Amino acid sequence: MKPFLYVRAHSVDEAAAAHAGRPTSRYLGGGTNLVDLMKLGVESPRTLIDVSALPLDAVEELPDGSVRVGATVRNSDLAAHPLVRERYPVLSQALLAGASGQLRNMATTGGNLLQRTRCPYFQDLGKPCNKRAPGTGCGARDGVHRDHAVLGQSAQCIATHPSDMAVALAALDAEVELSGPGGRRTLPAAEFHRLPGDRPDLDTEIRHGELITAVVLPPETAGLPCAYRKARDRASYAFALASVAVVLDVEDSVVREVRIAFGGLAHRPWRARLAERELTGGAPTDEAFRRAVAAELDAAEPLRDNAFKVPLARNLACDVLRRLAGRHPAS
Repeated sequence: MKPFLYVRAHSVDEAAAAHAGRPTSRYLGGGTNLVDLMKLGVESPRTLIDVSALPLDAVEELPDGSVRVGATVRNSDLAAHPLVRERYPVLSQALLAGASGQLRNMATTGGNLLQRTRCPYFQDLGKPCNKRAPGTGCGARDGVHRDHAVLGQSAQCIATHPSDMAVALAALDAEVELSGPGGRRTLPAAEFHRLPGDRPDLDTEIRHGELITAVVLPPETAGLPCAYRKARDRASYAFALASVAVVLDVEDSVVREVRIAFGGLAHRPWRARLAERELTGGAPTDEAFRRAVAAELDAAEPLRDNAFKVPLARNLACDVLRRLAGRHPAS
């Protein structure tokens, strides 16, 4: 039994101050990931700061037409919210594709973004892992890596980020609101998570003491055709081998706007900027979709056992693009 201090925060400023003053502190929302890691011994915080009672549990429309989602909104509530289902169905689809109903009832918006990789080497204290214990090596590179990254990985880490929700947020051009001792700031959701580089122990761009207070869904992507598609080993309760979120606006047979984000392929949701540039302003043809997505995935560097992810992701993306463009009836 490892003792820890429990602090129940009553305000955002109180939570941020408590976190900033304790180097080994962690925020506790739904606890669906953190508590599991504590049981495994991967996480051993000396202080848990409970933020579940903070007034951050509302989904509200702002005057500019954007939708602000509080950090403690439960995943199940967010997936079912009328504003999300009507304007941003890709987000609802992604949330419903993740975990079980019981977990979605507990998991929070902020916690979903901060969840850590499910790499078995990270979760096993007997295995080398640079993310868990910097300098020990990456056991997955020469070990079991079928589920691991093919894009943006480094010699230090090939783990993937597990969130479905984060992939949809990246495609929607959402922003993450942060509050901490240094004040308030926002980050694009697509840039909130980091690639591993030589610091795989750092998952995100969040600073010590900062707290996620909300996610803001912009008016620019509201109501546009969008969809989330996920490939996994079984029909439910499994993390993505590959997934894709697409927002596509076609007018007069021309792609006016397109946003594509992949999940299951990298240390963070992978925004397909190259493919987006290739498609914008062109005709929404099968050939254009294949060419653009293939160009994006040319950067992939698969390992011995996960090369299948590249054609899997390509086929997923092209299928979603075709369906959204109206070239085939939706299933």
